[in-house]
Amino acid sequence: MRRTLLLLTAATTALVLTALLVPLTLLTRSHAADRTTAEATARAQWVAAAMGPTLHSPDERAAAEQAVESVNSGSQPDTSLIFADGKVIGAPAAATDAVRLARAGRAFTYEPPGGGRQVLVPVQGAEGGTAVVQVSLTGRQLYDGMLSSWLTLAGIGLGLVLIGLLLADRLGARLVGATRALAGTADRLAGGDLTARAEPQGPPELRSVAAELNHLAARIDELLTAERENAADLAHRLRTPVAALRLDAEGLRDAEEAERIAAGVAALELGVDDVIRKARKPLRGVAGADLAAVARERADFWEPLATDQGRDVEVSVPEVAVAVPVPEDELVAALDALIGNVLDHTPQGIGFRIVVRGDGGAGAELVVADDGPGLPAEAETRGSSGGGSTGLGLSIVRRTAEETGGTVSFASSASGAVVTLRWP
Repeated sequence: MRRTLLLLTAATTALVLTALLVPLTLLTRSHAADRTTAEATARAQWVAAAMGPTLHSPDERAAAEQAVESVNSGSQPDTSLIFADGKVIGAPAAATDAVRLARAGRAFTYEPPGGGRQVLVPVQGAEGGTAVVQVSLTGRQLYDGMLSSWLTLAGIGLGLVLIGLLLADRLGARLVGATRALAGTADRLAGGDLTARAEPQGPPELRSVAAELNHLAARIDELLTAERENAADLAHRLRTPVAALRLDAEGLRDAEEAERIAAGVAALELGVDDVIRKARKPLRGVAGADLAAVARERADFWEPLATDQGRDVEVSVPEVAVAVPVPEDELVAALDALIGNVLDHTPQGIGFRIVVRGDGGAGAELVVADDGPGLPAEAETRGSSGGGSTGLGLSIVRRTAEETGGTVSFASSASGAVVTLRWP
């Protein structure tokens, strides 16, 4: 946006200045020519007035010649005194039609075909007929001083362009800064930081957007808080039936069966408590976890059961930390779901692999593959597993990846199933 504003300002200013400066340059050119012509006319009239009384006899022409020669000094225009008999005093000149016209008693300005300008003034009373004072201006003399005027106009135009660019840059910086601040607040909200608020700044429109964004963030926080409280209340209601189950388990006559059921009920109680704790925990951003460390820990946890089932477990995990933007408990739940699917839905003796890859901090990848018959077609649909379970395991895996900016892919063939999670 900032660059666009600068380009737009530069183009607009250039067009306006072109529309103004072109007529001004033409005007200065015409003014320079008129000024020089006026000076030449005054010179010719002065010479005519000074020479008129001295041209009554041939003896007086010598004095006139000296006077004209004194006028033709330095870079002054060429001044000629042309007598009726064709003799010329001063700069060389020919008796052209313009000179003959001036002898009729008419003073005028003439532009010869070769360029420049001539001023002709008749001198009455000269011996032998009317003489003519001719002042010749070259093109360079005619437009003398015009270059400095053009440079002055160009400097003014350049200064105006720079001032316009400076003002546009300040305006663009203000707009871009306010827009980037809004985008940063939106990114923080998208990342789960519901405390993020935008500071109203910039033009009134962006201030209005910032205020509405803050209102939206506050409303989202209120709705999520209400949803968490509802989830916590629902989970809390499970305490009573779970307590009843525990009492029933304790009343069983078979001590081994009672102990097994009591252990299951205790695990269920822990799960309910965890749901209540998570539901009431405010959402304030995403805590990351070390994917490599979690993979090693869960592989060690499941290895005894895999060994009992005659499965080979291959673990390929880098020694360095592989950070992913996923809370550790959710990453553990996702990896347990993948390993549990292998243990529950493939024949005993089928091995599986856990592979973690990290590419220098630019991304991370988790792969869980087995040598079984592959995934059924309906396994990727939430609530359908094709294996007699709830079918929520792979859905939990997908949600864990996608809610933290990652992706998940499922591949299935005769050589086994491969589930890949990637985080950028």
